[in-house]
Amino acid sequence: MIKKSDYQIDGTSSEVARVVIYTTSYCPYCFRAKALLRSKNVEFEEIDVTDDPAQRAEMERLSARRTVPQIFIDTHPIGGYDEARRLDAIGELDRLLGRPPETG
Repeated sequence: MIKKSDYQIDGTSSEVARVVIYTTSYCPYCFRAKALLRSKNVEFEEIDVTDDPAQRAEMERLSARRTVPQIFIDTHPIGGYDEARRLDAIGELDRLLGRPPETG
């Protein structure tokens, strides 16, 4: 739950969101998702599930999805690359990351 005290006067978060992305080494959408996050200068933890069935099972349990990438912002699943791109297009990704919307 988001509390008002988590935000500055201008409506942006005063804390950096924790971002975790589950990937595989051969997934083109994983590369795109990481590129999107990097383009926004977002630090993230990458969990490669290529050869790790236990981590993949954990990803599936947390996200209720079997595909990669799976992106979590502050433990909340947002989906994969397509969902992240859609959120970015409407400025919602920046809000979830606790950043002011990009102008341009």
